Parts: sequence; structure tokens; C-alpha cells
Amino acid sequence: MSAVPLERITIEPNLPATACVIWLHGLGDSGAGFSPIVPELALPKNHTVRFVFPHAPEQAVTINQGYVMRSWYDIKSMDLHNRADMDGVLESEAKVKALIAEQISAGIPASSIILAGFSQGGVVSMFTGLRYPEKLAGIMALSCYLPNADALPEQLSAANSNTAILQQHGDNDDVVPLSAGKMANSLLKAKDYPVKWQTYPMAHSVHPTQIRDIATWLVACLNIA
Repeated sequence: MSAVPLERITIEPNLPATACVIWLHGLGDSGAGFSPIVPELALPKNHTVRFVFPHAPEQAVTINQGYVMRSWYDIKSMDLHNRADMDGVLESEAKVKALIAEQISAGIPASSIILAGFSQGGVVSMFTGLRYPEKLAGIMALSCYLPNADALPEQLSAANSNTAILQQHGDNDDVVPLSAGKMANSLLKAKDYPVKWQTYPMAHSVHPTQIRDIATWLVACLNIA
């Protein structure tokens, strides 16, 4: 697995950072795709949250005729049960864990770090967060699914068995079916994870009301005054 650090966009708060949100983009996008959301969240002026928006490596994607684009893992087919290349998921998990380690080295504890992601980025964030050995502040999974579809990841972390999880999905998503998000939600609830499920009148995108709900959830998870 590559030890090359991920390139990223970092948005610092006005005051020294005491918490961090690591936010992964979707297939073919980059960190620039979601970084403009920070001012839209309208967090309190003197919050101390650093936002990190990494760029996925470029690689060939099977369902896109092998076209090279930014991707957290190869997508082999539209079949939910055979969609994610697990070797690629594990490689991205290692890269995200390296990002977390950077933040811990900079003085931010794991318990003040949220893993967030949209679509493919949400898959990696949820997979990594559920397996991460130290307690995280939260996991935000937007318009996504579990990489092994109808099963939770192996080697679930006891440290994150009660970590807050936010799942949001569009009720007419034509890329990641609503049923895929619901399947993940059912598996999480069956294991008693404290997961919040919200849907919006949208396709595979982000809704204005959703942004307000994300802000509310972040404030609660990170105890933002």
C-alpha cells in the first residue's frame, strides 16, 4: 500500500483547531467539490473545527470503460453485491487512517475527529470508521452503501460501537439506490449503533435542508459552542 500522503484542501478555523472533519468526495470529483460547503454550514463564528477535503488518487474505473479518474476504489459493476473492489477499499482505508494519524500528531484526539463522505467517499468513511481502533467523534455517510452490501465490515471496532452515525440519502437517487442506504441502516440498527437516518427530495446530490441538518449534527457531535 502506498505511503504517499493524500493531497488535500484544508480549511482552518479562525481559532486554533481542536477538532477535525475529514470529508471524502465521490467518484470522479475532488476535494474541491465539497470544500465550498464549509461556509454554507454557518457554524458559530469562533468554532475550532478544521476541515480536510482529500483528493482520491487517479485510477481506471471499470464501469466507466476503464477511464482514469479520481476514485477511492474501482467500481466493477452496478450490482450492489459486486460493486466495490475490496482491495481498493482497504487501500483507501489505510490512506484515511494516515490522515487521522496526521491530525492526532497535530494535537487533535481521535475522539474529536469525524469521518464524513459522499457516495464512494461515504463508503470508505463508514467502512473505516466502523473498524477504526480508537473512539471517533462521529461518522457521516451521505448517499452511500456498505462495500460488502448486505453485511457489516469484518473486524468491527468495539471503540466505535456507540459512535454517532449520520446517514442521509436522496429518495430518488438514481446512482446509489435508496434501498442500498436502507440496507446499511438496517444492519447498523440491528447491531445497536446510534445511527440517525434522514432522506431528502433529491437525486444523487446535496439538498439545502440537508446542509442545515449536517450543521446541527456536527455541532452536537463536536460540542461546538
